[in-house]
Amino acid sequence: MKKIPIGIEDFKMLISENYLYIDKTKFVEEIINDGALVKLFTRPRRFGKTLNMSMLKYFFDIKGSEENKKLFKNLKIEKSFYFNEQGKYPVIFISMKEIKGTTWEEMQVSLRKVFSNLYEEYKYLKENLDERNKRKFEKIWFEELDGNYDDSLNFLSKILEEYYNQKVIILIDEYDAPLTMAYEYNFYDKAVFFFKGLYGSVLKTNSNLKMGVLTGAIRVAQAGIFSDLNNIEVHTILDKAYDEYFGLLENEVEAVLIEYKTEDRLEDIKSWYDGYKFGDIEVYNPWSILKYIKYKKLDAYWINTSGNILIKELLLLSDSTVFDDLNSLINGQEKTIYLNESIALGNNLSPNSLWELMLFSGYLTVKEKINNESYLVKIPNREIQSFFKNLFAEIVFKERNNIASMKEALENRDIKTIIRILEDVVINAMSFYDTSRKYENPYQTLLAGFFYALDNYYEMKPNIETGYGRADIILKPRNKNWSGYIFELKRAKTEDVEKEAKKAFEQIEEKRYDSLLKNDGINNIIKIGLVFDGKKVEAYY
Repeated sequence: MKKIPIGIEDFKMLISENYLYIDKTKFVEEIINDGALVKLFTRPRRFGKTLNMSMLKYFFDIKGSEENKKLFKNLKIEKSFYFNEQGKYPVIFISMKEIKGTTWEEMQVSLRKVFSNLYEEYKYLKENLDERNKRKFEKIWFEELDGNYDDSLNFLSKILEEYYNQKVIILIDEYDAPLTMAYEYNFYDKAVFFFKGLYGSVLKTNSNLKMGVLTGAIRVAQAGIFSDLNNIEVHTILDKAYDEYFGLLENEVEAVLIEYKTEDRLEDIKSWYDGYKFGDIEVYNPWSILKYIKYKKLDAYWINTSGNILIKELLLLSDSTVFDDLNSLINGQEKTIYLNESIALGNNLSPNSLWELMLFSGYLTVKEKINNESYLVKIPNREIQSFFKNLFAEIVFKERNNIASMKEALENRDIKTIIRILEDVVINAMSFYDTSRKYENPYQTLLAGFFYALDNYYEMKPNIETGYGRADIILKPRNKNWSGYIFELKRAKTEDVEKEAKKAFEQIEEKRYDSLLKNDGINNIIKIGLVFDGKKVEAYY
């Protein structure tokens, strides 16, 4: 029985060391038949992008071609007419997910190292270069500060084409990873300027280019990173083309389950890990299928960290109605969203992008296409549903300890601890907000997101109509023996925040915000008025 390849993304290792491989090599034929010079594939993390790129490298690469040919024995591509393309072209394969840094200076150090390691693979070319090009090569090879890094891929393709007398195939994996990190740490403008130049130089006017293939989680629109490329074809999860090559099809999953003698659980596995729709077909999450086969346990194995930074930002820009939509989705309902298939980073990040980012990151899937711009989406399966309720707490709040402590404090009617935890939440997360705004909306969104993580115990109702008005936040206990909570939130307008907190508390009583809870049979009700002055919190109860 073949070994289970959890975390193995190198095609040669997979085949030569007897790991399980689900044959996706017909992808090569599709790539060759595709007339586009440059192709970008966007899929959620851990759906097989890197393995497919590695497979392309070993198929096309002229270096070690005879040895690599053996890797494709008895695979689908071996029977194809296009197998004669195997081992014909020099290939540059680079993964951008290794380029990291919390400042532009740190990221520059990282990218110099990544490009140096890339050049190390081609150091044999150096002997054929003239003095000028040899020096240019060595500057990047030795990680020198004045190396021409934004032209490094273009330059490497030029000298490869001269050496082999064949045009070059460029494979760029996770092209958007450093851009997302740069956005997170507030140096996006500097990073996008560099990567726009890097990608443009090697993919647009490069006469040495045979074909370019890129992968990523999202299509980055901001600052026109691909605006200079009129030769790029983008394939998202909405496209029919290539829909079967990322993720696992049902017949592929069935075959694997039979091989590992777990086919009796197919229906359970389907409900947990199926449900993603790429183009016109449903696919399973391959990472979770492999984990299940190894551990024989239905659990939430897949967590996509790639889009979390952007989702976090969008959640903090959203109003409280987003939680009503999320609650509906968790309860099996659908939502109509509008897509443009490109995520604008930089200063143009919009709350309207929240749902499409969740879709492209793998948290939602398409149920039905309504028209060219709108789609009906849903949560794909039980795996996503199982951790969806905790998603916001895990993204926005670095510490999960507050969640458990808050649950205990709410059950024990420990109001002082409740207030202290809410103060901690504001202090630790408030940096993401515009504290200069005059209204309490950012605080309401923040606390609603926090309380949403307690959904198994309390139903959080933001901005809900009750009595003679709308309460900011109501916590309705799932167990009617527990206490219900009503929070009225205000932004400080005077220096007497204690008085303002008391007025917020009195508003709860005057407008009879407890009507909703009482009508549901909740009689133990705690009312709390909260006033926010920057990161300071004043409470009255």
